[in-house]
Amino acid sequence: MKSKGFFSRDLIIQTVGLIVSFAVVFSVYKFYIWPVAEDIEITNSIQASQNPDGTFTPERSLTVILKNYEQLACLVLMMWASIIIVFKFLRLFSEQSMVDHQFLKISRGERIIPEEALAHFKEVESQVRRMPRLRDKILPDVILAALHRFDATRSIQDAAHAVSERSEMAYEQLESDLSLVRYIAWAIPSVGFIGTVRGISEALGQADMAIQGDISGVTSSLGLAFNSTFIALLLSIVLMLLVHLLQSRQETLIIDMEDFATKKVIALMKTPTSEETVVSYT
Repeated sequence: MKSKGFFSRDLIIQTVGLIVSFAVVFSVYKFYIWPVAEDIEITNSIQASQNPDGTFTPERSLTVILKNYEQLACLVLMMWASIIIVFKFLRLFSEQSMVDHQFLKISRGERIIPEEALAHFKEVESQVRRMPRLRDKILPDVILAALHRFDATRSIQDAAHAVSERSEMAYEQLESDLSLVRYIAWAIPSVGFIGTVRGISEALGQADMAIQGDISGVTSSLGLAFNSTFIALLLSIVLMLLVHLLQSRQETLIIDMEDFATKKVIALMKTPTSEETVVSYT
């Protein structure tokens, strides 16, 4: 698996993703959503004053629903999480491509015996050093663990156990890398709830004006409360679906890696019997 450091690739992707998400979403708000929403509100206000009988229905559009800061924050978080998820999907596709690489140069009918396990280990290790695309990948790491264990213990069962152990470690690492995405999936509804609380609070603060007959302020504040909740819950549902699909793909990847190592490495291992050993020495 990849090495962890302060300036790791994951941290760089997360930092750049946050900056890009904020820049893109804020630009869309500044140059489109806020101006359009303001024009619609001005038009609604003028038409409402021209229809004092209350028959006028204000125009509702997506820009009006998205105009508040809480919705902006939710969209930034959603785009940030989406960038991270896309990066992780690309990484999974890269990991899956490892099954097409021939790590062990073994002829048909040939077997891996304990005396040759170290040579095969060095061969695979040399490939990983020479070929950048093999570095920090799960499958080479699993194969190296199996060969190293077979060389140390001369036991096929121990080598198979090493494959299981390393595969489980890889899965736990992939799950750990999803911690930030899970936090964002929790944060989006929380930001929406903040908008709900702020909207209701503002509406209560304008109760006196509503009693006097001016309900525009209360309506606007309640619109903030309900719109922020609506957008947050909608984005949260989509994000949780993406997380579920990513987790499912990760589980499939680990199963495929373990199955490949079992069939292409463990199945080729052989421990010579005592009779075969005697014959080879004679």
